[in-house]
Amino acid sequence: MGEHMSIGWGVAALVLLTAMIHASWNAVVKSSGDSLLTLTLLVVSGAVVSGVAIPFVGLPAQAAWPYLGMSFVLHAFYALFLLLAYRFGDLSHVYPIARGIGPILVALLSALLANEVPSAYQTVLLLLVSLAIASLALESGWPRGERVKPVGFAIATGVLIGAYTFVDGQGVRSAGSPLSYIVWLFFLNGIPLLTASFFLRRRRIVPFLRARGGRDLIAGLLAAIGYGIVIWAMSRSAMALVASLRETSVIFGALIGAVLLGEPFGRRRVLAALLVAAGVGLLSLSS
Repeated sequence: MGEHMSIGWGVAALVLLTAMIHASWNAVVKSSGDSLLTLTLLVVSGAVVSGVAIPFVGLPAQAAWPYLGMSFVLHAFYALFLLLAYRFGDLSHVYPIARGIGPILVALLSALLANEVPSAYQTVLLLLVSLAIASLALESGWPRGERVKPVGFAIATGVLIGAYTFVDGQGVRSAGSPLSYIVWLFFLNGIPLLTASFFLRRRRIVPFLRARGGRDLIAGLLAAIGYGIVIWAMSRSAMALVASLRETSVIFGALIGAVLLGEPFGRRRVLAALLVAAGVGLLSLSS
């Protein structure tokens, strides 16, 4: 096993807090009247704060630059597929699928490329998470017709989550200063969504800011802090363990969708989300 294959209780508590934050801002995006503008405001709020901080943190080490570039591209496609998943699917359905796939991919990439090999017990837990995700994807039988889109977009989102999580974990370890990597990542990630909103929603930006600007800015700052904590945690602990512990957010996502948004299959989806969370929670504590 690699030197990072453990996670402290303090780090674990912070990552659990980010899980609640993450599910909450995803619910904000899903329930918004304009998901593109909402997600843009969430991401750009973190980018603006990061832009102010750039002169004080400097550049990350040159070894981290390729990871920043890869993460920039992966986050841009992640935003696209996330918006598509929420356009065609329910929060309580697509969120657990997307978030549950991430830790599995991170574990595979970490084992293959970062010498963080899971134990046999951890492998069993990853399979448990996979089965729970499959139960969500196949809750109405094999997806056909209109059911293909939300499941397909959720799976694509999950693959991108796993990819950028692994890339950021490697990048922050090679950056010299974790804070420098985090600040530059958040600054760069605001560019694609801001560009898309300018060309696709130019006339709606000002009315939207007047109606929702304050709330979404606060949510965006919380989201940025949350992922910043996750990236920092990966500089100190195993990437797969941090990623899997964070995905206990699927419980919150399923509950919000079923209870607050009134989505169907509520009990079944919450049960499946609990299985996902149980698997990733045990995984994070199994080192």
